[in-house]
Amino acid sequence: MGFWNKQAETQSRDELASLQLSKLKAIVRWTYVRNAFYRANFEKAGIKPADIELLDDLHHLPFITKEDFRLAYPLEMLCVERKDLREMHMSSGSTGSPVVMGYTVEDLDQWAECMARCLLMSGLEPGDAIQITPSFGLFNGGFGFYHGARKAGMFVIPAGSGNTARQIKLMNDFQVKGLMGVVSYGIRIMEVLQEMQTDLPSLKVGVFGAETFSDSMREKIQNGLGIEAFDIYGMTETGGVGTTGMDCPFHCGIHLWEDQYIAEIVDPETGKAVEDGQQGELVFTSLNRKAIPIVRYRTGDLTRVLSRKACACGRTGLRIDRVAGRIDDMLIVKGVNFFPRQVEQALMEIPGVLSHYQIIIEDHDGVRDVRINVEAEEGVTGFMVEKHLKEKLGFSPKGDIYKPGTLPRQEGKAIRVVKN
Repeated sequence: MGFWNKQAETQSRDELASLQLSKLKAIVRWTYVRNAFYRANFEKAGIKPADIELLDDLHHLPFITKEDFRLAYPLEMLCVERKDLREMHMSSGSTGSPVVMGYTVEDLDQWAECMARCLLMSGLEPGDAIQITPSFGLFNGGFGFYHGARKAGMFVIPAGSGNTARQIKLMNDFQVKGLMGVVSYGIRIMEVLQEMQTDLPSLKVGVFGAETFSDSMREKIQNGLGIEAFDIYGMTETGGVGTTGMDCPFHCGIHLWEDQYIAEIVDPETGKAVEDGQQGELVFTSLNRKAIPIVRYRTGDLTRVLSRKACACGRTGLRIDRVAGRIDDMLIVKGVNFFPRQVEQALMEIPGVLSHYQIIIEDHDGVRDVRINVEAEEGVTGFMVEKHLKEKLGFSPKGDIYKPGTLPRQEGKAIRVVKN
């Protein structure tokens, strides 16, 4: 494990606070002067840039949400001249207008800086070969890993998505040390390795983003691929994968890049800050982005502060828990609230249950029920699964046991929850 920017990653809490205040004042001025949406948003809340004198004054600024981005499609939140843009990425827009993120040269370098930190934190080094399996397109994943690896001086195999047998051949032919992608595709690679009766002796590191995954799933993929798996964090609105942080080899929470972003945890109902250790909604303010900065962006992700003390790895930034789920992903069935990640954790604890499963939400005349289908080895029964899930979740879901390899697969991000 190494550092890409040791000074930035290990500065004291006092140094971070001073830096954050200076940059917060600057980004509030920048957005107020440069963008009509932000100016109107601040003025509606009775805020002017001169009102920001302390870090605590951040709490007086209004929130922004994904809906604000959607209403601003395509570039109404832009804070630079259009001619200064060099790249753009966006979300799928499957639930409305897509979220668009534009990049200046400085923004691309900021993204690459954050990603380079993540890659070296995972144990990769300049010159190592990494294979990028997310697609290179409007989704930010493939390009995010690419920008970071280029900055860090790594050898990039830009494989993109799909054709798993070829992915495996490339990894072996080019002695790939790091796999970049989504964890569900890592599971798919494990299956094809078994079919091909081969392995990946050079592969040591997996950096996975875009999906939440349980500790049990991490253990399965580490054992199955012979790697150490890392949970990388970032989203379109913050600038893309890796922009906000990742866990280190001690796997004691997500390290946030606090010289790049201010993070808050708030009560989803009231918007007020919660105590450290209490779960709430994560809010980000970007400090260095130029084209489309964010000021108090409500992510919808649920997490909690784990520590503000230095980690054993030497990094001093705030550590948060791995994301439990999104507020809008929470399922309520028979009066019980739960997240898909909790189902995954419980399933992976059952001997013989495999990594592919589906949570099917059924609605009959306004009555919601859930069916959980799983792939499992011979000998695993529906009663065993139902009993364990009742112990862990508090209710007994219906479901079926499928033979290995019979549930639907996707080459990219897995679809775990299906609504009928």
